[in-house]
Amino acid sequence: MTTFITGTAGFIGFHTARALLEKGEHVIGLDNVNDYYSQQLKWDRNHLLEDHDNYTFFHHDLCELDALEEIFEKHDIDRICHLAAQAGVRYSVENPHAYQRSNLEGFTNILELARHNDVDNLVYASSSSVYGGNKNIPYSVEDDVDRPASYYAATKVANEVMAHSYNHLYDLKCTGLRFFTVYGPWGRPDMAMFKFTDRIVDGKPIDVYNHGDMKRDFTYVDDIVDGIIKSLDERFDYEIFNLGNNTPVNLMDFIDILENILGKKAEKNMLPMQLGDMKVTYADISHSKERLGFEPKTDLETGVKKFVGWYKDYYDVDI
Repeated sequence: MTTFITGTAGFIGFHTARALLEKGEHVIGLDNVNDYYSQQLKWDRNHLLEDHDNYTFFHHDLCELDALEEIFEKHDIDRICHLAAQAGVRYSVENPHAYQRSNLEGFTNILELARHNDVDNLVYASSSSVYGGNKNIPYSVEDDVDRPASYYAATKVANEVMAHSYNHLYDLKCTGLRFFTVYGPWGRPDMAMFKFTDRIVDGKPIDVYNHGDMKRDFTYVDDIVDGIIKSLDERFDYEIFNLGNNTPVNLMDFIDILENILGKKAEKNMLPMQLGDMKVTYADISHSKERLGFEPKTDLETGVKKFVGWYKDYYDVDI
């Protein structure tokens, strides 16, 4: 089995690729290694993947259609796992064109590649952000997602609708996965777990939005990867799944856990709600359990300990 994974130098893409490689499968990876956050971190992830003989990497952008078509001409690709995207709710306020290019034009290229190369299955990353102004808690895949609170979320809603059109028109098997606050070793520096750890270790204050009155459904990356691989293997016709921990945690409680594990207290800047943010994320995973067999196994304290352990090793710090 050969899987084409976009975003293999990214956080979730790296972990997914590594899991498949360790199973003995062939992975063709793609990433543009942009500078949205540390390129060194991205290259370090990718170097670990390159230790596997069954890994082939291409340094291209999703919008380089000619280069992508050449990859598919030269390789017999069975399925696509599309995890590359311009991420970040807050950055989409500053630079919406980056999201239009990567998340809309890039996703169109992926759909076309899948259609014209008889790909058996397309699994792609959506986001819990699509729920936006939804008032129903927890968030169910049956809920309307027509009120996104950020342009990033709007592009992810668009991806789901675009995939549905290709399923309808061309019988392309598509599964969209709505990820809920993914964290773990090799995580993204722009997300709370990493940012807070960085600043607490450096003795700098952390920014706490909405004065701490927020909840997040923190989901450990290994649980997310399990859901991704199940989706690749099952080959659903057209599905949307929530991949979350089904256990939202108050932001202040999360900070307490992180402080206890680091053994350091954080100085806190209490700030108003950030434009585009959501007050609560909370996944209803009943559909994912029933159809996908998805069952998160990692509690937050265990996951934070694993992240902090990686952080200390990677940056060679003694906390």
